[in-house]
Amino acid sequence: MKKKINYTDENISIGERVIDFLPTPADLAKKEKTARITINLNKASIDFFKKEAKKTGVPYQKLIRSVIDIYASHHT
Repeated sequence: MKKKINYTDENISIGERVIDFLPTPADLAKKEKTARITINLNKASIDFFKKEAKKTGVPYQKLIRSVIDIYASHHT
């Protein structure tokens, strides 16, 4: 049995306005300098990234690049 909801005419406290804190779309999608290389990777690793790419909708090359970027920034 559904519980009946009783509505009232009370004033609702909205609170403070939140200022937009996100960067603009242009700032979010900044083009980074990249260099094209050829690299041989373990097939199991490539299969892993392709599987994750299907789940997330992100290209597998971008996932691999992100892992390398995080590794490099951690060790610099």
